[in-house]
Amino acid sequence: MTETSGARPHLLALLRERLAAAGDEERGALWRLAEDGRELDANLVRLAPGAVVGEHRESVLDVLLVVVAGSGRVEPEGLALEESAVLWLPRGSHRSFTAGPHGLAYLTVHRRRPGLTVGSAPPGTVRAAEPAGGEPPCFMDRVCPGCGRVSEDPAPVYCSRCGEEYP
Repeated sequence: MTETSGARPHLLALLRERLAAAGDEERGALWRLAEDGRELDANLVRLAPGAVVGEHRESVLDVLLVVVAGSGRVEPEGLALEESAVLWLPRGSHRSFTAGPHGLAYLTVHRRRPGLTVGSAPPGTVRAAEPAGGEPPCFMDRVCPGCGRVSEDPAPVYCSRCGEEYP
């Protein structure tokens, strides 16, 4: 087996401690995987009781969702989510989440999106048409930390539903 990145395994976070340190009122992304050279992205997200993450679709990536606290539902399948549930969200699937009466905290994990690159093709090269900007973005930064609404604004500052400030 060949090691190419030089990175070594190490403890990143204790999710139970991250949730406790955040306090009961803090919502949204409480932790993100940020290691250099990684091939994955991961986010610890907490929703307020009854909060709804509106219907959305990830067109490029499969997402693994692990419930770490609380409960909720995922639609349109009507699946109940409870602590320790592991849910596969296949790329292309539509979904929305509703947090239960005590809120919902979950970890999402998916392949990392490649960064945008700037460059040009050598003279005479014909390139196939590509969507502008590469792969579509993950919308976790558009989820309101207060009510869970997904903003249509690509860089939201305040939620249009509840007025909560985005991180």
